[in-house]
Amino acid sequence: MQSRPQDRPLALSAGKSHSPTNGREERVHSDADSMEEEADFNWEEYLEETGATAAPHTAFKHVDISLQSSFQPGMKLEVANKSSPDTYWVATIVTTCGQLLLLRFSGYGDDRKADFWCDVMTAELHPVGWCSQNNKTLQPPEAIKEKYSDWTDFLIQDLTGSRTAPANLLEGPLRGKNTVDLIVEGSVMEVRDLTDPSLYWAVRVAQNVGGRLRLRHVGLQDDAHDTWLFYLDVRLRPLGWAQENRLSLEPPAELRGLKSALEWQEALEAARSEAQQNPLPLEVFKDHADLTKHSFRAGMKLEMVSPSEPFHICPVSVTQVYNEHYFQVTVDDLTQEATPLSLVCHSESPGILPVQWCLKNGIGLERPRGYLSQDFDWADYLKQSGTETAPDACFPDAWQSRGFAKDMWLEAVNPVRPTEVCVAQITQVRGRLLWLRLEGLPKSVPECIVDVESMDIFPVGWCETNAYLLTPPLKPVCQQQKKIAVVQPEKQLAPPQPVETIPLNLCEPVAMDTGSANGRYCCSRIYVNHRCFSGPYLNKGRIAELPQAVGPGKCTLVLKEVLSMLINAAYKPGRVLRELQDVEDQHWDCHEETLKAKYKGKTYRSSIRIVRLAEQIPDFCRKVCVKLQCCPNLFSPVQVTDQCPENCSMQTKTKYTYYYGKKKKLSKPFGGEESLEAKPTRRRKKRKAIFVQKKRRSSAVDYTPAGSPQDSDEDEDEDDLMLQSGSEEGTSSEPREDHTDTSSVEVANSRPRRAVTLRRATHTGVASSSREGPESRRRSTRSLSYNQESKYHPPKRQEMQVECSEAECQLVLERNPLEWSVEDVVTFITSTDCAALAKIFQEQDIDGQALLLLTLPTVQECMELKLGPAIKLCHQIERVKVAFYAQYAN
Repeated sequence: MQSRPQDRPLALSAGKSHSPTNGREERVHSDADSMEEEADFNWEEYLEETGATAAPHTAFKHVDISLQSSFQPGMKLEVANKSSPDTYWVATIVTTCGQLLLLRFSGYGDDRKADFWCDVMTAELHPVGWCSQNNKTLQPPEAIKEKYSDWTDFLIQDLTGSRTAPANLLEGPLRGKNTVDLIVEGSVMEVRDLTDPSLYWAVRVAQNVGGRLRLRHVGLQDDAHDTWLFYLDVRLRPLGWAQENRLSLEPPAELRGLKSALEWQEALEAARSEAQQNPLPLEVFKDHADLTKHSFRAGMKLEMVSPSEPFHICPVSVTQVYNEHYFQVTVDDLTQEATPLSLVCHSESPGILPVQWCLKNGIGLERPRGYLSQDFDWADYLKQSGTETAPDACFPDAWQSRGFAKDMWLEAVNPVRPTEVCVAQITQVRGRLLWLRLEGLPKSVPECIVDVESMDIFPVGWCETNAYLLTPPLKPVCQQQKKIAVVQPEKQLAPPQPVETIPLNLCEPVAMDTGSANGRYCCSRIYVNHRCFSGPYLNKGRIAELPQAVGPGKCTLVLKEVLSMLINAAYKPGRVLRELQDVEDQHWDCHEETLKAKYKGKTYRSSIRIVRLAEQIPDFCRKVCVKLQCCPNLFSPVQVTDQCPENCSMQTKTKYTYYYGKKKKLSKPFGGEESLEAKPTRRRKKRKAIFVQKKRRSSAVDYTPAGSPQDSDEDEDEDDLMLQSGSEEGTSSEPREDHTDTSSVEVANSRPRRAVTLRRATHTGVASSSREGPESRRRSTRSLSYNQESKYHPPKRQEMQVECSEAECQLVLERNPLEWSVEDVVTFITSTDCAALAKIFQEQDIDGQALLLLTLPTVQECMELKLGPAIKLCHQIERVKVAFYAQYAN
C-alpha cells in the first residue's frame, strides 16, 4: 500500500525517480561482469533453466482489464447502410476482437443472420446523434423495413438507457485505441490525498507504462515528488471530479510550502486550460471499481501490512470514520513521543486483516512500539486498551489466494524504489497475502508482503511487453549441461569474446564527432520502422512490439541489440540467425559477436560479423534487410514517418510466404541487390526432388494439413544446422529423411489446386505413389528421384512453374465477395485445404465482408489457431482479396 503522512515520509509512497536506470546504477559500475547476463535475461530461458513456474496471467485482474477494448458490447452507434447509399441506421456492438466490431442493426432483435463485422479504423462509424447533427437520413435496412410501422418510436425505446460509443474513439487520433492507450503523456486528472479523502489535487501523466502511470503534481517541474499509480486505482478521478462533488482541491500538505498559493492556483488554471484542448476521455475511468459500504467504527482494532515498511504486519486502530466509504486507520504506537502514522482506507483496501489473522496463519505479528511485554497477546492488549476487534464480516474475501502458489515467479515493484520493477519469487502464500523475494537488488531487502489484489505486481513478461526495464537477478543462472544445436560448421563453440565496456545508458546523447577516433565507433539512433514490410522471416506482430529506436551508443552494441530483437521477432529464430551469418562485405571493418536464438527447446548460437564504424551502418542495415527479404527501411538510421520511399506497402506477407516456401521469387528484392536465392547445392536438389514427389502423392492421398508454407523448409534448414554442427542433437540420415518426407507432405497438402496440365501429366505418378507402403516412403532421396523419373516424364521446369503459379494465384469469383453470406464463405473454405476450419466460420458468423477484413493476427487471436494453419488460411483469404480487387474493385 501507499501512504504519505504529514510528519513522516513513507517508503512506499515516495515514488521518486533519481535516474532512468531504475535503481541499477550502483551495479552497472561495480558489477560489469554480470552486464552480459543482464542484457541477455530472458524469462523463458530463466524458467526453463531453473525449473520454475510463472504465476498464471489470469491471477492479475488489473492487467487483464487493461488489455480489454475501449468498445463494450451493448454500445450503440450509427453505421452507413450498405443497402441504401447516403443513409444510416443504428447498430449495437455484439462483441469485439481487437479493432474489429461485430455489429447488429437495431430491429433484428435476437436474429443473428444479418450480423456483420467491420474495422473501426476503416468503416464509416459515428456516435448516436451524428445524423441529426449533420442532416443525414436514418433509414432501416430493406430486410426489416416493414417490421415496424413507427420506426421513430422504436428508436426512442431502443436508445433509452443505452450507451453510445464515444465520438473520440470513432474519429481523430484516438480512433480504435484501447483504454490504456487513451492515457497519453501530458494527460491531466485528479488524485485523492493519502490522508484526507475529501482532498484532491490535479496531476499530470509523465509516463504511461502499460497502464502504470507516473504522476507529477501540477505546479511541480522536477520528478522528486512523482508518484506511481495504476490507472485503475480508486484514488484517480477525472479532472473536475472534486468540484462536482464539492470536495477540496488543494495540493498535498507536504508540498504546499514549495510554492505560494497564487503559484499553485496559476498552475491549476494552466492545467485546466490545457486539458480542455486535449481532454482525457471518460472511458479511461469506466473500469474503476465502485466502493462498497464498510462496517468499521472508531476504536476498532485490526491487523494490517505496515504502510511504511511492507515487510511485516502490525496492529492498527480505526481512528476516524469519514463516511460510509472511507475510514482512517493509525498504526498503534504506545510511546510518548509517538508521531501518528495514518492512512485512509476503504472496505476493500489491500492489506487490512481481521484480528488473530496472523495467529491462524502462523505469521509473526509485529509488537506495537512501546509495548512492554515480549509476547504480544491480543486478549491482553484489548483488555488494557478497552477496545473491540473489527468483526470478520468487515473483511470480504480475506482468505482467497487468486491462484497464486509458492515458488511461482512474477514481476513486482520495489516498494523502496517504486520506479523499479524486479524479478520476484513467491516464497509463501497465506490467505490473500503473498511474500515476495525481490531479485537483483544491490542491497539485501527483506521479503515484502503484497496483497493478491495489489496493482504493483505483474505477470512474467509484462515489462518486456511494455518496453520497460526489468531488474533481473544479480547472479547469473548456473549453466546446466544441456544439449544445444550450434549454428556454425565447427563442432565446438568459438572462444568467448572479451566483455566490452557498456555505456550506462544507451539512450543518453553521444557526441557524434566523425573526425575523432571515438566518434567513428559511435552511432546515432537506429529506427525500427514498424509500418515497413517485414518479409517472410519476421513476425509483423512481434515487430510492432519492438521499441521505436535503439541508441545512440557504441556501434557494435547498438547493432547487437537490434539484431537480437530481429532474431526474437522471427517465426523461426534459428533460420534468421543462419541468414545473418552470410551478411558480410570485404570492405567492412567488422567485429564478431556471438548471438543466440531459441526455437522449440533448442538453443542455437552463431558468431555474426557486425560493423564497427558509423559510416558503414546504413550499408550494413540495408544488406541485412535484403538478406531477410524485408523492406530495406525496416530498420535503418533513417526514420520513416509516413510513406516508405520503397513503397513496400504493396507487398503482401501471404504471397511472400508462399513463394518463399517454394523457393521462388515474385520480383527482384529491394535495393537493387542480386537474387537472394542460395546457390544450388547437392542437398537442395535432393530436397527439391522429394518436394515434387510428395506434391504428386498428396493430390490423391488425404493428409491432414499441419504447418505453414515455410514450416517444412524451416525445419529442414534447422536440421541442416544440427547436422553441420555435429552437436548432440543431430540426427542420423535415416530419421532425417523421414522428417523431410513428413514435412514435405504437409507443405504439399497446403496447396491442393494445380494447373490442369500438371494434373494430367502427374496422374500416372499419383496412382502408383498413393499405393506405396510405409517402407517405400523411407527410401533415400536418390531412390526417390530415380523412381520418379522412371515412372513418367514431367513437364519442363519453366513450364511447370508458370502453370503452378497461375493456378495458385489467380482465383476467378462468380460473385462479389462483399455479397457473400455466411453459407457462401463456409462453402468456399470447404473447397480449400482449410476445410477443417469451416465450422469456425459458421460458428463465428463470418460473412464476405468479415472475411475480407481478416488478417493473420486476427485469425490467430480470434480463432485460436497455430501459426501454420493460420498462414494457410490467410493464403486462401488473400486469394479472395486479390480476385476481389482484380474483378470488382473498379
